[in-house]
Amino acid sequence: MKFVEKLTNERFAKSASRFLEIACYLAIGFFVLCTILSFMGRQTFALHMGTEYYERAIYAEEDHNPSSRGVTVHMGDDIRVWTGETDRIDPATQIGLALMYAVQTVPIMLALWFLSRVFSNVQRGRIFIEENASGLRSYGLLQIFVAVFVPFLKLMICWLTNLVSNDRISISTGQAMFNMLFPSVAFLVAAYIIHYGVHLQDEADHTL
Repeated sequence: MKFVEKLTNERFAKSASRFLEIACYLAIGFFVLCTILSFMGRQTFALHMGTEYYERAIYAEEDHNPSSRGVTVHMGDDIRVWTGETDRIDPATQIGLALMYAVQTVPIMLALWFLSRVFSNVQRGRIFIEENASGLRSYGLLQIFVAVFVPFLKLMICWLTNLVSNDRISISTGQAMFNMLFPSVAFLVAAYIIHYGVHLQDEADHTL
């Protein structure tokens, strides 16, 4: 019981908030790097080239067979590309793949930024303030956007890419929708609790 109390005291909360704030910045930097690598053609996908099949091919290579090719990124979805008559990946296909990656990572980076602001305030002892409620609400809404709407954006980008490219792309996405949805709703509830606490504090101040 004493151990649990130590985990909920002010000193631990401020230290944990500082650690989590730094973790948010590192995660944002990581997603920025991954997005850049995706636009550089370092994103992996399954490639069908004539009668040949490569499970983890990337655009930025001529020979898709090597087992080690340096740093690569993967979107987490099942992406397959069928090349056209030239047996070379169309640049339009690479642009489409990079855009699909970006529509997933950019909202996540923005959500992490809002969450880092909350941890920064908690570290400074500013708990029941409207900024924290707004930050938690923005984080929850952005995560819901990623879970519910981003899969449809990816499918739309895939469809548009197939219209202009000589290749054909297929994507299976949305597998993590429910895993992301429930925690996101929890953040909205937490935002309401903070907002309600701010409202009660304002009423108490006016009463005094």
